[in-house]
Order: sequence, then C-alpha cells, then structure tokens
Amino acid sequence: MSSATDVIGDAFTRIGEGVLEVVDGLSPDDLARRIAPDANPIGWLVWHLLRVQDDSVADVAGAEQVWHSAEWAQRFALPFEPDATGYGQSREDVSAVRVTADLLVGYARGVTEATHDFLRGVSDDDLDRVVDERWDPPVTLGVRLVSVITDDLKHLGQAEYAKGLL
Repeated sequence: MSSATDVIGDAFTRIGEGVLEVVDGLSPDDLARRIAPDANPIGWLVWHLLRVQDDSVADVAGAEQVWHSAEWAQRFALPFEPDATGYGQSREDVSAVRVTADLLVGYARGVTEATHDFLRGVSDDDLDRVVDERWDPPVTLGVRLVSVITDDLKHLGQAEYAKGLL
C-alpha cells in the first residue's frame, strides 16, 4: 500500500516526465512561438511551472532553490530579478523567455530530484504541518504540495496543447 507521500512523489515524477516529453524535439523558436497573440509559449509555460515547483518546495523544505544552488539562473540568463517565477509577468516579459529544450530538461531534472529528496524525509503525518498562516484556514504542507501539483499540471497541459498546434 502506498503512503500519501508516495502518491505525491509519483505526481511530481509524472510532471517531470511530462516536461521531458513536451519539450522533446522542439527548437528555441518552437519553444518561443505563441499559438495566439497573447498565449503563453511552451518555453515560458515549462520554465514557469518548474520555477513555481522549485520555489514552493524549497520554501516548505527550508532549502535553497535549485535555480540558485545549481546556478540555473545564470545558465538561463533571463532579464528578470533572480527570484522571478513568472507570476504577474507582462507580455514582454513572457516573450523574453528564450530557452533551449536542453536547458529546460536539465532544470526539470534538478527540480524533480530536489523535490524527491525533500519528500523522502516527509512522513504522512508531516503533511498536516501548517506552512502558511496567511490564509484562512492556514495552509498545510499537504495542501501546498497538492496546489503545486495542480498548478504544474495545468501549465503542462497548456504546453502539450500548444505543442499539438505547432
């Protein structure tokens, strides 16, 4: 029988695998192409979902983001503040995310590995730990992880749809 943390880990594994599949075979131009004038391109969607996962998991783990610890921020060399995750970005900011599939794959592997490293130390009882008291009711670790999974899957689905239209 699987524990709740095993199921959560499986969801993050599937997200990581989905990222690898969606960027496979895409050029930087493909990754930057918008399927409609204001649609988010695949490269931005994947970068954003990875940034959200990295930022959120590092926060609840009390760890440094892979974005910084493995110097992905320097490798991507995006024209944003170092902690940018994509929230609230303008159309111009989204257009500035020009990346390669290799960059996204490398970062995805690092984020997935860091997520699993954290989850190995989490018990099912830990999922009830409050991690954010700014909400009513306060947010638990389990709820935060499910929120990240949900957000990641939405963006991954958008990226898969956009790839199908290329």
